[in-house]
Amino acid sequence: MVQTPIPVQSESPKGKSECYGVFCLAYDLKAEEETKSWKKLMNIAVSSAAGMISNHLLFKLASGEVFGPNQPIALKLLGSERSIQALEGVAMELEDSLFPLLREEVFQDAEWALLIGAKPRGPGMERADLLDINGQIFAEQGKALNAAASRNVKVIVVGNPCNTNALICMKNAPNIPAKNFHALTRLDENRAKCQLALKASVFYDQVSNMTIWGNHSTTQVPDFLNARINSLPVKEVIKDHKWLEEEFTEKVQKRGGVLIQKWGRSSAASTGVSIVDAIKSLITPTPGGDWFSSGVYTNGNPYGIAEDIVFSMPCRSKGDGDYELVKEVIFDDYLLKRIRKSEAELLAEKRSVAHLTGDGVAFCDLPEDTMLPGEM
Repeated sequence: MVQTPIPVQSESPKGKSECYGVFCLAYDLKAEEETKSWKKLMNIAVSSAAGMISNHLLFKLASGEVFGPNQPIALKLLGSERSIQALEGVAMELEDSLFPLLREEVFQDAEWALLIGAKPRGPGMERADLLDINGQIFAEQGKALNAAASRNVKVIVVGNPCNTNALICMKNAPNIPAKNFHALTRLDENRAKCQLALKASVFYDQVSNMTIWGNHSTTQVPDFLNARINSLPVKEVIKDHKWLEEEFTEKVQKRGGVLIQKWGRSSAASTGVSIVDAIKSLITPTPGGDWFSSGVYTNGNPYGIAEDIVFSMPCRSKGDGDYELVKEVIFDDYLLKRIRKSEAELLAEKRSVAHLTGDGVAFCDLPEDTMLPGEM
């Protein structure tokens, strides 16, 4: 991976400044004083910045929709060597949109890192091979973050297999708190809320306390036991428990694949929206009694889930970028059995990338192929 647009040196009356593709930085941003209306500049790194997901996400970031109307941002756009021209085109569109909050496009001092890019799975490629190839990408990104990013950078890994990619990235960034790494499972949460709302004939904002447990794969567990509709347990509102256990669960697990079959493309737009939702959940206090889902490091978790993996669990935040795990959840045999299956899969994924996490020699014993269709 290379940082793009590529910087070239230019001169300004005040001395040296840097140009980044079509964006030239001709003044000292750090010298600008904070005012009552503008906050301190925030640095945000986005990988695969010329991809479809980023095409939806970048403009939401630049518009102020995510971090607020008085938060200037510097976007650090990253991509492969082949995408340099496309990245310059993205930069041109951002320029032409005249976003008042956008200050520059240039990983140094990043406070948020949105790691979207990953190699798709090709024909005949084994899942272990994909884990290895993408794992090497995220190992390098972890090293780069460790070297250059803010010590309190928040990292959201979107590129699949995102749970294990997040683990690899985290292990290669030992100077950054492990708690700062997230694997995106918010789209799965949003899909689960949608299906429950449709079944109960209510609007989606009446669905709360929705947890996605486990891996972002077809072993993920949408938790209808703890979820609520209009503050009531889902199973009291939706009496068709067979639908919950079978059709609902499968719909959420395979929603991305159905979308590809219907539309011929992956869910880039809704993924972009879910990244925004995930960020907002960390910078906005969680409503009382509610929670959100995120793939986070399991060390110290209160649920008995194996430690040293990245596992989607229920979280709540005070709005300071940090989170705590929710303790007031219940389990039954159905839920526990499925959580254990996803846990076993993530432990097997971890063993297959041990050479990238410092855990010794890798070996593959993945139980079955549960890769999501969007990774193909």
